[in-house]
Amino acid sequence: MSDQVQHATRPVEAVVMGTPVRRLDGREKVTGQARYTVEQSAGPEVPGDPLHLWLVTSTIARGRVTAIDTSAALDHAGVVAVVDHTNAPRLADTANGELAILQDDRVQFRGQIVACVLAETSESAREGARLVRVVYAAEPHEAQFRAEDATDRPDEVNGGMETDTTDGDVEAGLAGADVRVEQTYATAYEHNNPLEPHATVAWWEEADGRPRLSMFDSTQGVHSVVSTLAPMLGLEPDQVRVRAPYVGGGFGSKGEAHAPVMAVCLAARTTQGRPVRLAVTRQQMFDLTGYRTATVSRVRLGARADGTLLAIDHQALSQTSRAREFAEQTAVPARTMYAAPHRRTSHRLSRLDVAVPSWMRAPGEMPGMHAQEVAMDELAEACGLDPIELRVRNEPATDPETGKPWGDRRLVECLHRGAEAFGWAERPREPRATADGEWWVGTGVASATYPASVAPGNAARVTALADGRYGVAIGAVDIGTGARTVLAQIAADALGCPVEAIDLEIADSSLPAATVAGGSSGTTSWGSAIVASAQRFRADHGDTPDPGVHTVAAAAEDSTRADYAHHSFGAVFAEVRVHRYTGEIRVPRLHGAYAVGRVLNPATAHSQLVGGLVMGLSAALFEQTHRDPRFGHFVTQDLATYHVATHADVLDVDATWLDDADLVATPMGARGIGEIGIVGTSAAIANAAYHATGVRVRSIPVTADRFID
Repeated sequence: MSDQVQHATRPVEAVVMGTPVRRLDGREKVTGQARYTVEQSAGPEVPGDPLHLWLVTSTIARGRVTAIDTSAALDHAGVVAVVDHTNAPRLADTANGELAILQDDRVQFRGQIVACVLAETSESAREGARLVRVVYAAEPHEAQFRAEDATDRPDEVNGGMETDTTDGDVEAGLAGADVRVEQTYATAYEHNNPLEPHATVAWWEEADGRPRLSMFDSTQGVHSVVSTLAPMLGLEPDQVRVRAPYVGGGFGSKGEAHAPVMAVCLAARTTQGRPVRLAVTRQQMFDLTGYRTATVSRVRLGARADGTLLAIDHQALSQTSRAREFAEQTAVPARTMYAAPHRRTSHRLSRLDVAVPSWMRAPGEMPGMHAQEVAMDELAEACGLDPIELRVRNEPATDPETGKPWGDRRLVECLHRGAEAFGWAERPREPRATADGEWWVGTGVASATYPASVAPGNAARVTALADGRYGVAIGAVDIGTGARTVLAQIAADALGCPVEAIDLEIADSSLPAATVAGGSSGTTSWGSAIVASAQRFRADHGDTPDPGVHTVAAAAEDSTRADYAHHSFGAVFAEVRVHRYTGEIRVPRLHGAYAVGRVLNPATAHSQLVGGLVMGLSAALFEQTHRDPRFGHFVTQDLATYHVATHADVLDVDATWLDDADLVATPMGARGIGEIGIVGTSAAIANAAYHATGVRVRSIPVTADRFID
């Protein structure tokens, strides 16, 4: 039974934490012993050989299914069944329009699941899906995002944040400004594309007279899958078990259950207990597993002649799906980033007949800080100031949104530390001032920020084992970030033993509750629960406990923590070269300097921050999904047409951090690092491209054609 610790968890002395411990699962992964979801087959964990599922998806953007002919598919060798809206099990709750599939004949976007083919082999299932004949009654649809049509006000934006905020009188502040920047910035549609496609293996059994659903799922949160699916399927949470022992990346797309997971659950309900396996194809992932919506930001900045900001106005426009609302929190960073007496932010949506958008690494902060930091670069130029000096002059003493003191900010130190390492002092003030043969050369900077969250509802179990060992269990998921290793380090320090003495068990919903690996809150939230449980265990059982005794505890909210504003900050520096004749763009140097609290494992932390920088570089120069509004679908549906940065594009990329321990934020002194690396990176590159060429590009990706006269 969980026991919540009712006092602030004591800080943990860093002995193992802060050292570059090798990944505990490294050998399994590089030798191929790690079994990912799609590799789960008949054995002790899976009761029988799974049937293969292939998805049949709609070819219209809006309308109805008027007939489905499955006869040819059922006649094909190896095909066992076809499940569609006429014979699929009924859901108990259909409020979630994305997950309520196969319940009626309605089509809400092109690519929606309209049938599932089950077969003995993947090849038979795929051919069976091709043989299913679907007749539609198409209706007029709207699938083109136009900023002028984004007029709907959502109740709230992602993360439960307020849609609009106003402080002071923005119009008066702008009117009284000596210098104004009023521009529109845009970011493209982007898709997460983790290396491992979304996959699920599920089966139903009877236990104690009740149905029980078991599944392996490629997810960022096993407990979140349970809490989402159980009520829709008419089950209690204890009737669903989800495991995710190894996950090959997610970038947010696996942070919540999407329609393919429900398809497997419904199909498996019809197979008399035989498991069903689905690996979503790369092409289907572009429609069915989320994406970052395109955004348009209308930013207005007003400042005195010396660069001191008087007014900040950020209007964020994006699109969502009629099937289910998702509002990107694009303008939220503008509420806390810089000091200004007059501030206003707002979000508006255009509702389209398209696939449902969702989380992608640093939702809100990534597109919002791109707009804000390019606008700040324009303001610096208008004021005749160095871009770093402008940011220093607008450093807020307290959080502009809440008025609370900062738990830890240190942005100015990141700017100065990064500038020194990057050689910023040698930068010419004027753009288009440096050439190297046929290449224009420039440098740019941008700030980065991300909230430092500790999610409630996490618990951990500590058990004494023989020979001075401890078992530590929590339902957290390691999506490749190194969480399995870092959590063992936290446990070792909290229990006063070497990391080798920790037997860590994770990624199973039968273990104590853990929130999703997202929002850069995983390690901080799970680690706080482990510390709370370890400290309660030692208080109850001492330092030499009898084998078998155990404690389950959850960390309570620290009242002191609530008195402060908690964010991480950083500064990104980029060097860009643009070919004067072809417009070709290169980024030979990309460096980030961060204040993220105590770094628990320098090796995994560096990997995460550099990975974020690379992803930001990729967004800046390449990533863009194109939708054909005539038919409502994305036409770039593979990694041949959806371009991402490759080895040739990633040159000198590095990340450093300030030595720190933010013990107000967490008992480990750490804050999240998974997402801040991508924030501000595209802006730094766009600003550097301007400095190189004198051509200001306000939307990403920044492509060669922008620099050719």
